[in-house]
Amino acid sequence: MTSQKPTSYLPDDLQRALLVGRVWRKTAAYEGPSVVVVRNGEVLDITASVPTTADLFEREDVVQFARTVAGEALGSVEKLVEANLGAVQEDAPRLLAPNDVQAIKACGVTFAVSLIERVIEEQAGGDPAKAEEVRGTIAATIGTDLSKIKPGSEAAMKLKAELERRGAWSQYMEVGIGPDAEVFSKSQPMSAVGFAADVGLLAASKWNNPEPEIVLAVNSRGEVVGATLGNDVNLRDIEGRSALLLGKCKDNNASCAIGPFVRLFDDSFDLDSVRKTSVSLRVEGADDGFVLEGVSHMSEISRDPADLVAQTWGRHHQYPDGFMLFLGTMFSPIKDRDTKGGGFTHHLGDKVTISTPELGALINTVRLSTEVAPWTFGVRALYRNLASRGVL
Repeated sequence: MTSQKPTSYLPDDLQRALLVGRVWRKTAAYEGPSVVVVRNGEVLDITASVPTTADLFEREDVVQFARTVAGEALGSVEKLVEANLGAVQEDAPRLLAPNDVQAIKACGVTFAVSLIERVIEEQAGGDPAKAEEVRGTIAATIGTDLSKIKPGSEAAMKLKAELERRGAWSQYMEVGIGPDAEVFSKSQPMSAVGFAADVGLLAASKWNNPEPEIVLAVNSRGEVVGATLGNDVNLRDIEGRSALLLGKCKDNNASCAIGPFVRLFDDSFDLDSVRKTSVSLRVEGADDGFVLEGVSHMSEISRDPADLVAQTWGRHHQYPDGFMLFLGTMFSPIKDRDTKGGGFTHHLGDKVTISTPELGALINTVRLSTEVAPWTFGVRALYRNLASRGVL
């Protein structure tokens, strides 16, 4: 899939990072998913002690446990990554999304740049040919830097009133600068794909893009235990026709990628580290040599990650198995690809790489949701598999 070194997909400070993930193993005794921990660059299968990552994240001593629990040695993480970058041998462990039975939630319109692009999608009616004209009109109408506006503040409400007076208000403005965040269900438990897997688009979509994001791992007590990377694959034309089509846009076969590992919060990495990091995106076309690159700085997010967690979990809504929370993106690529003024859209075969120095890199290849491997291994299959192996 790539000529890059395996270390380029792992945290820069790998020897300090405490990583948790899942792999699909095929041994003489069984075949199925296993929970792994990466310590000092070495991979250990700890499924005998914690059958799911949801169980691991529930532990009050999660960091100490992950640092000390015994496990079956599977070799170096570099070799594991390398084995997943090419044609995976039948008996080699295959990296899965690091979450399992947790709910998968996502926040939208958390960056000013993506807010403007959502408004453009809406006013262009999902037609990419109209986007450039609408973009210019909106910039002239709004005439302000929305990144300076704190959502729900008095200044935000004054701006809302002025935009309503001008007839420029949008439902996306409401969640972008209003008091309530947009939080939606991205995918189903067990449906996310992982490192080096294919991601899926609906064949009906002709205007779409990757959405590179930080994803928080949160337990049932609302405690953020770690972070990873995600691709919240987006269909701009379908959502642009109607926001009520969000579910059709967001939840399809392989439309959610998470990985490669969850990095647990400890003395070397925590929520403040997330707030300071930058997320890089690179899209490489397989058929046209097209390259798109960009960087999203988490310091520019409109809503603090802790606030987004609080708006998702609380007395109003519990998650007994924990949840994964996409924090949103500032990326809505507008670089022309096929036609002048037509902006960006995926081609099948695109290689998408999402990376941060602290979390490594998530790499996926773009296919159609109808052509990727169908999703057949759900929660019931997981527990049947674990029970047959005697780890429940």
